[in-house]
Amino acid sequence: MDQKIPYDDYQLPVVFLPSYENPPAWIPPQERVHQPDYNNELTQFLPRTVVLKKPPGAQLGFNIRGGKASQLGIFISKVVPDSDAHRAGLQEGDQVLSVNEVDFQDIEHSRAVEILKTAREILMRVRFFPYSKSY
Repeated sequence: MDQKIPYDDYQLPVVFLPSYENPPAWIPPQERVHQPDYNNELTQFLPRTVVLKKPPGAQLGFNIRGGKASQLGIFISKVVPDSDAHRAGLQEGDQVLSVNEVDFQDIEHSRAVEILKTAREILMRVRFFPYSKSY
């Protein structure tokens, strides 16, 4: 008989491992470059600089979400196609690390919006860090 041992009767320390996940199906090495399960290209996640110039009254060409209250930082939630932001390489899922040398990793959403709307030239430090769509 296979009886379960009560949790308190285990010798410490106790570690419970997650259930086993099968690895992705084997794919020949030359085909792995285009297969997302085998994509090891990590440079897309490195911080990069995006420079935008905004004439008075012009739109930014992107939306942000998040902020200090969410404890997740500021993220680009939408980029308008064919906007200056799109052409500069900004993309949905980018985390805004700083704007004009102001740290955006622990900033109120309203303050982030104020900084972005009032600046004429925007020097953004971002990294691709896609958030969950359910967030």
